Amino acid sequence: MTAKRVIFSGRVQGVGFRYSVKQLALGFEVVGWIKNLKDGTVELQLMGEADEVNDFIKEITDESDLAGLVKDHIILDIDLLVNVQGFRTRH
Repeated sequence: MTAKRVIFSGRVQGVGFRYSVKQLALGFEVVGWIKNLKDGTVELQLMGEADEVNDFIKEITDESDLAGLVKDHIILDIDLLVNVQGFRTRH
């Protein structure tokens, strides 16, 4: 099991990015959340088996329609998420 924090920059707010990531998450065995940050970036925290987590991030950044909105992203290892079920958007 692994957990990651990903910060996306680019045209990622006001375009349905969080909703689209939430929909993509349905196809992966991951839990976590996504939210807008005040500086215009979007933060994703997720947990799952390493392959699922890495494939999900790759789907967002390289393979889905969202890839065109992402200018850059930073991936950080974090502690496992506690008491998180499913995948949701946060405000």
